[in-house]
Amino acid sequence: MNYLAHLYLSGSHSKIAIGNFLGDFVKGSQYQDYEPDIAKGVLLHREIDRFTDSHEVVSQSKKRLSEKYRHYSGVIVDMFYDHFLAKNFSEFHSDDLKTFSENHFKQLLAFQNQMPSRAQHMLPYMVSNNWLLAYAEIKGIHRALLGLSRRTKFDSKMDESIQDLTRNYSMFEEEFRLFFPDIQLHISEFREDLINS
Repeated sequence: MNYLAHLYLSGSHSKIAIGNFLGDFVKGSQYQDYEPDIAKGVLLHREIDRFTDSHEVVSQSKKRLSEKYRHYSGVIVDMFYDHFLAKNFSEFHSDDLKTFSENHFKQLLAFQNQMPSRAQHMLPYMVSNNWLLAYAEIKGIHRALLGLSRRTKFDSKMDESIQDLTRNYSMFEEEFRLFFPDIQLHISEFREDLINS
């Protein structure tokens, strides 16, 4: 799952959402340096990643890509699934995607100065180009994959995976729709246990 799904799966808890957003930037026990609810958001992020990586339907999606993209196939599937969430966002949330994005960007920007430097640097680009809203369009996902491809140490060819998405669009969307109710249920339970701990 990528940024949109992580924020969505945070529920209505703003500090949990900030921590969830920071999950890729906070390593090891560094989460303990943050206030409790943000630290819990980092732990939620890690559980989302663990559940996603171990799910059999996600494995099917990755298998379709693994021969060409190898260990990058998981990153690509995360982007594809965020596309399907963004495209169908009204099925999953009472806010439209634009409102949802703007509300979360306000929360993230208010916390920007306390973020790790990599997150501080990235956030303005994310906001100005409204990545979350852009994910709803094929061209937006392609642009995101191109950016990821440029940042990898090796020639990942992740930008070329947009061809795989368009070629197997219905299969990827069906797999997303099989997977997403499972992660919604699991994470809603995990999140409430985490908040109450």
